[in-house]
Amino acid sequence: MTNVDWDRVAKGVAREQEKMIWRPYGIPTVLDLERSAFHDAPISAPWDIPEKLVVSVAITGAFFRHDQNPNQPLTPGAILDSAREVARVGASTVHIHVRDDEGYNVLSPDRFRQVIKPLRDEFPQLAVDGCLVPALNGEWALMKEVLESGVLDAAPINTTATYIGDSLFVKPAPIMIEKVRLINEAGAKPEIAVYTDADVSNADRFLIKSGLIETPAVWLVLPALPGCSPMDNPRQMIEGLTRTVSAIKDVDPDAFIMVCAAGRASTHVATLAALMGLHIRVGMEDTYLLWPHRDDRVESNRQALQIGQMISQVVGRPVATHSEYRAMLGLPERNAKD
Repeated sequence: MTNVDWDRVAKGVAREQEKMIWRPYGIPTVLDLERSAFHDAPISAPWDIPEKLVVSVAITGAFFRHDQNPNQPLTPGAILDSAREVARVGASTVHIHVRDDEGYNVLSPDRFRQVIKPLRDEFPQLAVDGCLVPALNGEWALMKEVLESGVLDAAPINTTATYIGDSLFVKPAPIMIEKVRLINEAGAKPEIAVYTDADVSNADRFLIKSGLIETPAVWLVLPALPGCSPMDNPRQMIEGLTRTVSAIKDVDPDAFIMVCAAGRASTHVATLAALMGLHIRVGMEDTYLLWPHRDDRVESNRQALQIGQMISQVVGRPVATHSEYRAMLGLPERNAKD
């Protein structure tokens, strides 16, 4: 057991006359967070982070079916209804996938039109981006048809080679390069989607240095899924997101970065992103879990949006409107065709 020299402590208390040292040189002000009494230069200024927070809602994605989340919207009608609901109550933008009759991801021009055309009619300034990942025979041609139809304002490019869960997911360099060319030709905005910090290097080497994507670019960070940047505890989450964002800013200092509420990290990583001055994507695409420490399922995209809106209030960054988001991405008032 440690011995404390209490006699020495008592002498020290007596020497200090039983009081702390206090010299208030700035009286009558006790503490000023912004100025010093000794000079007129500011000592603290507002942080340089975006005033507005983009909250994108990814409606259904390609992964989860009803056996994992019974609330998952899978039919064109259900996807449209969910997208329409969040667009009405404040989502900055929506991200669309469509599914086939078995609930699997599909590149169907008709199903994309079924979802997006009514959204265009009701919300003329709503920017819509969609995931076009050609994995099966014939899907490259379908991807081109969707792009050429002009229904999308933007589309992601996955610059990755990783296992997503038990599935190997690789975008060969020629595929990602040609896909960017097609997105650019269609008048849409390419979005760089990264799953690990190594994907940032792939994007820089193949897409930015080639001149196919100009900076500042739009980046989507998708961590925390099995096989992506691991976020199995709060320390991993903070260090992992900080590392990925730092890697992006090394190659694109003024990047527009959106972080997905994904995997087990879910709403906690979205909250961290908002605190860091980044933007967030919530919804039922990237997770079916509400919280890292519990197994509650996401009930609806509206619920996910409401959490995003609460995050916005907590960090003091109002949610960007449809038109404000379009301006941030440099999109015209109405880019996509009907």
